[in-house]
Formats: sequence, structure tokens, C-alpha cells
Amino acid sequence: MNLKNVLNRNTDHLPVNEDFWFPGRWIGGISMVLAPILFLVGMLLRIQFHFFFPQQLEAFRDHPTLMVASYNFFIFGNILLFPAIITLARMIGKKKSQLALWGGMFVMLGLFARTFQGGINHLAFQLVNVQGLESATKTIADLYGAFNLMATLNGTILFGWLILALGAYLSGTLGLIRSICLGLMAGLMMGVLKGTTLFSVLAAAGLCVALVPLGVKVLTDGPMPGWKVTLGWTLGICLLIALLYFLGQAG
Repeated sequence: MNLKNVLNRNTDHLPVNEDFWFPGRWIGGISMVLAPILFLVGMLLRIQFHFFFPQQLEAFRDHPTLMVASYNFFIFGNILLFPAIITLARMIGKKKSQLALWGGMFVMLGLFARTFQGGINHLAFQLVNVQGLESATKTIADLYGAFNLMATLNGTILFGWLILALGAYLSGTLGLIRSICLGLMAGLMMGVLKGTTLFSVLAAAGLCVALVPLGVKVLTDGPMPGWKVTLGWTLGICLLIALLYFLGQAG
């Protein structure tokens, strides 16, 4: 067998899986259930502190574990939303393809922007540890609003949630109340070191109302695996997470 034959491998004989879709029933459904809950928990953990950045930095100095947990729950919820949004857009797109396309794309771009801001939040907290609160607050104040192209994406998520909410209602994917709950996410503030307001909690709770039951529906729409398969996958995922954690800490 020569190299040309290997590279020009004939795939005509391979079976075609017409039922495949990304990210799939399990990842999409689990994401719909977990991501909104993590998002909401992250916000609730810092609700006692004022939402502007000086008070957020002060809260980190006084309650570092609580604030690290809060921001990590929030950003992991944000990251895990991407399979949920793809799954939701797929469901909407069966009847309202253009609303699914633009709504899903705009929300995804906004999720990327918020993840970028999460990195800035992490750096800001480390400045408190290294420089002290007063110096860190001055540094962030001097740099707040500095130009970066990623800020261009901030507005996309506002329009994206509204478009998805409209598509979810018009396509019959969600009812009126749950579509409105989904649309509340459009009012969630973007930016660096944002705390929690009552509307933030309302928006995150609305996301839970909209997506968690839909995630359960996605997960139960098909045959369920046996307990051995479930246990095997659970152990495998836990081991993978542990491996990725240690690789990440190793730099």
C-alpha cells in the first residue's frame, strides 16, 4: 500500500449516519440543564456586594474564596451555554431558520466576548493580591474602557437573545412565557467586574425557566442508556476533567 492510496481512501462504503447532529442530544441537553444553573449560582454568590468594580475588588479582598467561586460559576456557565445555544438554534431552525441563524450567531459571539471579559476579571483580582486593593483599583480605573476590538461584540448578545426568544416563540419551541423569560437575558450587563443586580438575577432565573425544562426534554427524547454505560461515561468524564485540571495547572 503506497501513500497515495492511503491519502485517497475511498469512503463510499462507509455507513452514513443521517441522525448525527452537533453537539448531540446528550451534550446539548446536559448543557441546557447545567449552564443556566451555574450562571444563576454565580450571580447569587455575589449579590450582597455593589455591582461596580471598586466594590467588586474590595469584596475579593475581604471574601476571596466566595468571589472566586462566584466568578468561576458564572464564567463556566457562560462557556457551557454554547452547546445549549447551538441545540436551541437547531430546534428553532426547523421552522424559523433565519431567526435561528442570526439569533444563535449573535448570542455565540456575545458569549465569546463575555469569556474574554472573564479573563480580565481574573487578572484584576490577581492585581489585588499582588499590588493591594488601592493600587489595583487605581490601575483598573485608569484602564477601564480601554479600546479593544472584542468590545464590538458586546451588542451582539443583546440582539441575539431577543431574536432567539422571538424565534423560539414563533417556531413553537417555547411558549410565550418561557420565550419572554429567554428574552430577559438581553438586559444582562456586559463588561468587566460587573456585580449582581436584581434584574441580573431575574434574567438568569428566566434563562433557567426557559432552558432547563427544554434540556430535560432533549435528554429524554430517545432511548436511555443502561446503568453500566451511564456509570462508565460518568467515571470517564470525571477522570478526563481531573486530567485536564492538572494539565491546566501545569501551565
